[in-house]
Amino acid sequence: MAEFDFLIIGAGMAGASAGYALASQARVLILEQEDQPGYHTTGRSAALYAETYGNATVRALTTGGKGFYLGPPPGFAAHPLLLPRGVVFVGRADQRGSLDAFLEEVSGLRSNIRRIATAEVEAQVPVFRPGYLADAVLDPDAMDIDVHGLHQGYLRGLKAGGGQVITDAQVRGLSRQAGLWQVESKAGAFAARVVVNAAGAWADEIGALAGAAPIGLVPKRRTAIRFRPPAGLDVARWPTIIDADEQFYFRPDAGQILASPADETPMPPCDVQPEDLDIAILVDRLEQVITLPIPRIESRWAGLRSFVADKTPVVGYDDRVEGFFWLAGQGGYGIQTAPGIAALVSALARHEPVPPELAALGVTEAALSPIRLR
Repeated sequence: MAEFDFLIIGAGMAGASAGYALASQARVLILEQEDQPGYHTTGRSAALYAETYGNATVRALTTGGKGFYLGPPPGFAAHPLLLPRGVVFVGRADQRGSLDAFLEEVSGLRSNIRRIATAEVEAQVPVFRPGYLADAVLDPDAMDIDVHGLHQGYLRGLKAGGGQVITDAQVRGLSRQAGLWQVESKAGAFAARVVVNAAGAWADEIGALAGAAPIGLVPKRRTAIRFRPPAGLDVARWPTIIDADEQFYFRPDAGQILASPADETPMPPCDVQPEDLDIAILVDRLEQVITLPIPRIESRWAGLRSFVADKTPVVGYDDRVEGFFWLAGQGGYGIQTAPGIAALVSALARHEPVPPELAALGVTEAALSPIRLR
């Protein structure tokens, strides 16, 4: 039976980045239940890097990984992982309080996060209905993420470091014997000192196989569509637009417009598909905000964003199940936090302290530990 130091369950962004970080120092195997890595949430991401998005711990993890994004190791990616975009949080007159609270929360991050005149937003994005915009906050440093480039870079780096990935390898059984996990999967049996549970929406199910208490993970459906702007309207330089209460967002995407109602509908773990009602809600919301017609939806999809109660990722060893490491609950922040969380996993999984660059930003082991959820 093949034996590893770390066996990671799930080859999405979380598992791939963790495997990459560990492979240079340990024997690593990733088992993926699908026939390709990143089929579920990773491949359905909105691809936004924003240091203003998420709670304080999420923001710190996002900022902590920025150096990796801007200067990845040689050969990691053929193209830049981040491209300038900017994000504008917009609101009606009755949403000024939401933007006040948002500004107060993020004001210490950077001096260039600021209110801007609605006329400036309308000049950049000339499709808002007259009188709709009453307030706006700009984060000029938000960027687009090359999700595919990042994910493939992690997988290549993992393999270059001696790590392995096996697809179509759904885990069916976990048992602990003589200090090793015995892992039964569709692809065969394996042994490992540590199991890293990066199974996304299925993380609580994997925990149950290991005899761990659930962390209360709730997968939630998020819907998105793409549609074409009218001929002659250049949208390439538009910022991402996000509603002050996150009731919708839209942004340019490969010559089209990507939009979402920012829905969060609880779902069981599954290959989730978009619902007609969510798309109708989105179209209705957009028609109240912008003048663009949506005569045809070019593509539609849904993904699962998995949360625990405090919407903070779960990263750390289970204190009741030896050698079982949780890497779950990334919610909608798993892509932007991937480099930061990978560095954290590399340290905590090897029983080292939080890396100094993350600790300096306020990241603590306790804030992410599964123990906090009991």
